[in-house]
Amino acid sequence: MAEMTLDEVVEKMRDIDFTTLFTKSEGGALAGRPMSNNGDVDYDGSSFFFAKEDARAVSEISRDPNVGLSLQGTSGLLGQRPFFATVEGKAQIIRDKTAFEARWTADLDAWFPAGIDTPGLVLIKVEAKRLHWWNGEDEGEVVL
Repeated sequence: MAEMTLDEVVEKMRDIDFTTLFTKSEGGALAGRPMSNNGDVDYDGSSFFFAKEDARAVSEISRDPNVGLSLQGTSGLLGQRPFFATVEGKAQIIRDKTAFEARWTADLDAWFPAGIDTPGLVLIKVEAKRLHWWNGEDEGEVVL
């Protein structure tokens, strides 16, 4: 395994807008859905995603907060290798409008036209416990 600091991994993650959030369904199967981090990767080990209270992901997190994230960067220039990262973490559901304001970006208006006043709006916080990365040649892990 190669070495990469948390800051180096975060710099790579910053360029990846969409991630797949994995939760455990009621029957124990993995369920994944795309979520946008809105380029908000000023990373201390936490990721934030907006959702509606009635979303399946919210009920699954309420039942079992152990989640995973999967991120894949594009290869970019010819011959440049893509960057992949997976995150193991614990999720929590936040219902505080002050926290919404701190994370809100104009891009979210497309999904939530009423902004932070959208009925049933919640913020999913995923606190990373472990990051695993692969860049097409090397791989490594950062434990938080």
